[in-house]
Amino acid sequence: MLENCKSVKERWGGVSKILDGWLQQRQELIVEFCTVSGVHDTSSLHAKDTSEGLRHFCELMVDYISAGHFEVYDHLIQEAEEFNDGKGLEVARRLYPEVSKTTEQVLAFNDNFDAVLSTQDDSPSLARELSKLGETLVSRFELEDQLIESLHYSHRELIASA
Repeated sequence: MLENCKSVKERWGGVSKILDGWLQQRQELIVEFCTVSGVHDTSSLHAKDTSEGLRHFCELMVDYISAGHFEVYDHLIQEAEEFNDGKGLEVARRLYPEVSKTTEQVLAFNDNFDAVLSTQDDSPSLARELSKLGETLVSRFELEDQLIESLHYSHRELIASA
């Protein structure tokens, strides 16, 4: 898609649109996380709507993670390479392994949540797992924000003047 753009502004302005859509996905993910983790009555954790809400949340989460790895990060790296941004690329090399660790944790939660919901005494376990997942997501979002700042926002003047 972006490879066919003729100007720098057109090409890397398109990344801004991709980022905007991805950050909107993040917002939806946060709202869903708050919905599924905000259950104060642990006896309702087995309720069908809670299970369905958790499934929906996991789908959004995996979609968000996938979009980051298979679309957004690639565009950010390409942009930094095109602008010969060695500093930004170094930040990416330093942060990407940390982002990957959060990916593993998120995917492990996704793979295991069905098992957690099917046990008899799972309420404290699910609450703990959701709490850990929340911490992981916050860490991931901070890392992603650093990547975006280093690999895209730092070039906005170059893009605007192109």
